[in-house]
This record gives sequence, structure tokens and C-alpha cells, in this order.
Amino acid sequence: MKYSPLGNNQLEEFLLKEGAEPVLSGLMDFIAYCCENMILDYDLYNINKMNRNFARVAMKYLVHSQNKMIKAIKKHGEFRAMANFNKVKVMANDYISKGVKMGEGWLLTCEMIELIHSGVNNVICTQPFGCLPNHIVAKGMMRKIKDNYPQSNIVAIDYDPGASTTNQENRIKLMLSNAKMNLEK
Repeated sequence: MKYSPLGNNQLEEFLLKEGAEPVLSGLMDFIAYCCENMILDYDLYNINKMNRNFARVAMKYLVHSQNKMIKAIKKHGEFRAMANFNKVKVMANDYISKGVKMGEGWLLTCEMIELIHSGVNNVICTQPFGCLPNHIVAKGMMRKIKDNYPQSNIVAIDYDPGASTTNQENRIKLMLSNAKMNLEK
């Protein structure tokens, strides 16, 4: 949902028009999350040993590639480099079990915390239509994250056919208004 303009009603474009700077989590982190879950299946449940072996090789390649990308981005100096997945995946250890793998599971919590650590305190958590696990996991973790990071401003926006674009945009504008008030303090 966060990557699809069709699915999130042109969210990135809307944020730019409102004067905000969109920061998206990396797609590579989601791929690494899927591989990590294959490893966890074996570690937690003793199933799918072949998947675990494949995932370990894939993870080495992904993390190596990501490190090269981070180095290149930092060298260029104009863009914000993402955090290494091995650092990101442990950020939620005090919040949620790695056994919570439904939807984007524990990765959602990790991404929110990583964004806050990198100075992005205003987070929109896009919720796709019918993805009950993402609703439960993301919304379930928001209170604890906000308690531990009082400067955070997190809002969950539902993107389902029954949700009006006006309602979504008004909730985002309210979040942006809170962000501006926090900057002025």
C-alpha cells in the first residue's frame, strides 16, 4: 500500500502538495523480512529447513547489496541512507515477538522505530483493504511506540474502497497540523 499510488490515493503526491517530505521505507527491507521469516520458521517451529538454507544465502546477498547501496548513498551525500536491515530487525525486540509474521508483522514496528531514530517523527502507517493482521499489529504497537517516543506523531490511514479520500486527506492534514505545531514548540 505504501508503494502504490493507485492503492494509497496518490499519497506521496498529496504529501508533497501539503509541503511535507515523504520518506518511504525500503522495498529491500520487505524482501529481507520475508527471508528472515523463512529462517524464523525453522528456528521457532523446526519446519522448512530447505527454505531456511535458501533464505540464509539470500539474506547474505541482500545485506551485502544493501550495505553497498548505503555506502553509495552516503558518499553522494544528498539523500538519506536507509539503515542496515540487521540493525532494523532488532529495533522492535522490546515491542513484539518475531513470531508475529502476519501481514508485515514485526517489520511494521521496526520500520516505525527506524524512521523515528532517523529523525522522521511523523509517520503515516498505510493500512490496505482487508488486511486485518496489519491493522492489529500496527495499531497495537502505536501506543507503546508513542509512549517510548513522545515526539512521535503516528497515524494509521485505512485505504479500503469504503474509506473516502476526503476522510483520509483530512486525517493526514490533522497529523501534518500536529507536526507543524510540534516544530513551533
